[in-house]
Amino acid sequence: SSGINAEYGRGARVRRSIGLGKVGQIDPFLMLDEFTGSSLEGAGFPDHPHRGFETITYVLEGEIIHEDFLGNSGILKPGDVQWMTAGKGIIHSEIPGREM
Repeated sequence: SSGINAEYGRGARVRRSIGLGKVGQIDPFLMLDEFTGSSLEGAGFPDHPHRGFETITYVLEGEIIHEDFLGNSGILKPGDVQWMTAGKGIIHSEIPGREM
């Protein structure tokens, strides 16, 4: 299948299928990423901000631990969906759980 493979975060392997075009100084309108990695390998997306857009996480297998600096946290498991409105200045992280 088409897409670009890259590493983001800390050892996280990402395949971007949508949002490949370079659009200058603006963010892509839509991106579709597939993430693989394991907490046992130290992979994940440690503390980072977003710039006021929506993210949707859907877990096919394993689990993702999501936390932010406001004290919100949760564990996403297979079949779970999380819709996050990424507000300005909020720092958060997504780290694979032991089941990834």
